[in-house]
Amino acid sequence: MSSETPDTDPDATPCAYTDYREGEAVEELPATGEDATGLEADVWEVLYEIEDPEMPVSIVDLGLIYGVAVSDDGVAHVDMTLTYSGCPARDMLEGQVEEAVADVDGVEEVDLQLVWSPGWSIEMVTERGKDDLREFGLSI
Repeated sequence: MSSETPDTDPDATPCAYTDYREGEAVEELPATGEDATGLEADVWEVLYEIEDPEMPVSIVDLGLIYGVAVSDDGVAHVDMTLTYSGCPARDMLEGQVEEAVADVDGVEEVDLQLVWSPGWSIEMVTERGKDDLREFGLSI
């Protein structure tokens, strides 16, 4: 067992069962899609409809979606994270995102990337998401 921490051990990953990818540099978080247009806006709209399975808050408002881009050939690229690497709802959320985005008219393929950089924190939650969490009974 190495005494190095994950920050200093280049081969360390937070979870051996997770495929990790380094995300693109994200300029502004939380990403909300407020400036999106056309097909990209349609993708953001369906993502807002997906709620965290443990609380009635949109995954967008929780700050789990880092970015959406739709290429000219109809491939929807979605960068998503989770609140922590061992999230038991990982497969369910990935499936919901892939299915919802694939159902958007004009989307031909979904490229969902689960990324861990930057790491999720409570600062990623939108103001609407914070209001929803308070209404649910959580202290922010």
